[in-house]
Amino acid sequence: MEKASVSELKKSPSGYFRKVKAGEEILVTDRGHPFAKIVPLRRDEAGEGTNMAKLEAAGLARVGKGFKADFWAPKGPADPEGAVRAALIEEREQR
Repeated sequence: MEKASVSELKKSPSGYFRKVKAGEEILVTDRGHPFAKIVPLRRDEAGEGTNMAKLEAAGLARVGKGFKADFWAPKGPADPEGAVRAALIEEREQR
């Protein structure tokens, strides 16, 4: 979580709001003491006025549940005993 003093927030509010829009939280301080937190709205707090909510209500779209980070991770066959590796080494030694 990023900290920002009132004076820093006044200097460049759009930069901080851009970070909040991207999902980051900002802790606002006054003379070093935190007194407020700026957090992004959750999807359900955004209200029915959003375009996606309207499309979802009309049955034209479905809102996702999030991105699985390991989706693109390569997955090989399970070989806990290392039989494939052992066979490969044996084959190379025979040459």
